[in-house]
This record gives sequence, C-alpha cells and structure tokens, in this order.
Amino acid sequence: MHKLGRYPASSAEETVIVFAYKKRRIMASHSPLSNPTLLEPEDLKLPLGNDDLLIQVTSQAVFAQAHIEGAVLVEPAQLCCGVAPAVGKLPDLSALQQTLSNIGYHPERRVIAYDDEGGGWAGKLLWIMDVIGHADWAYLNGGLHAWAAAGGALSSGAFAAATNQPTIQLGMNTQPIAEVADVLAAINEPTQMILDVRSRDEYVGLRSGSARAGHIPGAVNLDWELLKDPSRHWRLRENLHEDFAQLGIDQSTQVITHCQTHHRSGLSYLVGRLLGIDIRAYHGSWAEWGNDPDLPIE
Repeated sequence: MHKLGRYPASSAEETVIVFAYKKRRIMASHSPLSNPTLLEPEDLKLPLGNDDLLIQVTSQAVFAQAHIEGAVLVEPAQLCCGVAPAVGKLPDLSALQQTLSNIGYHPERRVIAYDDEGGGWAGKLLWIMDVIGHADWAYLNGGLHAWAAAGGALSSGAFAAATNQPTIQLGMNTQPIAEVADVLAAINEPTQMILDVRSRDEYVGLRSGSARAGHIPGAVNLDWELLKDPSRHWRLRENLHEDFAQLGIDQSTQVITHCQTHHRSGLSYLVGRLLGIDIRAYHGSWAEWGNDPDLPIE
C-alpha cells in the first residue's frame, strides 16, 4: 500500500459542500483533501468492512461475468452527462445523487475504485469523488486483471441496486474542474501545463473525434496507454514520476489534463493525484475544444 501526494489547499472562496441524509446533516468545508492511496491487490482484504465501499466501474455484462466479492457497480455512462458534443462532461448532480444512492454511498466510507482497463474509468470516478468533496479514496492498482492474476477470488452475477437508501444531497467543489476559460488562461501561463493524453496521431492532427484536428496550443502529449503496464496486469507504470518530470511536470507545476471525452484523462488525473501534483481535469476535453471554431488550435 502506498500513500502519495496531497492535493493543494483550497481557497477560502470555494463552495462549502453539504451532504444531507434524511434529518442528519453533515457539512464539510474545503480543507485539503487527504492523501489518496494506491492499493495493491494483496492489500485488499475480504470480506470488506462496513467502512469500505468497493466500486467496480465497468459494464453490467462485465460485472455479471466477474467482480470482486462485495463490490458494487457504477457504469461508465453514469459518469458522463451524455450531452453532445462534450458527452464526457460531469453529469448533473441529481443524476450523481441517484447513482451514489443506488450503491450505498456515504461520505464517511472509504471509496475503493477499480475497473477492467487499467484505470481510466476508475480514475474518472475518483475525480468525481474529489468534485463532491469525498476525502478518503483509493485506487486498486491494476483493477480486475491484477486482482485475478494475484489469485483473488472472483464472483459472478448481476448487480442489484441498494434499496431504501437515504436521500443524498451533494454539493460541488469546482477546484478539480477546468473549463474553457481555465484552459485559455493556462496557454500562456508559464507555471501551468496542459497535458493531452490522447494518442500521438490525435495530438498531431492525423485523426480526430471532433470537427477539427490538432491540439490545444502549448499542450504536451503523453498517450494514456503509456501510464499503465500490460506486463504487470495493467498496474500503473513504476516510473511515472520520471515520465512526468521529462515533460516538465512536478509538484511545482499546475496541470490541466484532457483527452477526447475525459475518459482517458481520468487515468492521468488519478496519476497526478497519486504523485501529489496540482492537477485539474478539463472535462469538456477535445470533444468541446475541437468542435468550437472560436478556440485556438495547433
């Protein structure tokens, strides 16, 4: 088990998050988030205690075929607004409230997230945990593949949503979110860096999922596939600190990361948090930027 990095302290101007459970009300101001945890498969002990909420971020079909005992299901589509062109933006809070109610979420539980692809969808879920002010979360390194390779037992069967759960009222901390104005401001700011984790072909403009091809001016490129190690069952690469440093990214750098729909950049956001980097996710990503003729590109 590893604990790496601390998210920067919040300003006094940021929104206060309120969680309401029936008649009980819990309020949390934006103090610095606790250090995230990189959890190795051998460190995950079953059965889970009531203080842990283990979340698998896959399709229903994958969950029915294989999941870790005690896990609940969040589908990737539930992490996205689905509204074109920027379909990967944050969902409405009402939709998030319903999703989290269905899995028995509570702000005092430790959230442990994993997926079946090396961290993209799990990272996006954990970005949302930061957005709603959840302070205690962990990523299961390598997810379903690494767990199975380590000899972890797998269960099968469909997920049944929790019933009779208390109503959740979520607030939003905008600190982990970058919008178009934030990206524009970062282009000519030497202390900020834009990290594009699309493929090299997308970055140089050989292909695009949007009307325009290319990249945001000044952005650096690191393909998200290079953040994970298939030879180690899709665990995070062991030398990511050095990889980021070669791009000029360290704990003194403010980073905005993006991809096409803020799926792949869920992983780069997760890695940044684990490395203690001041990182935000541009959730509109290239789906928004590349479809807006008024925004600059290279």
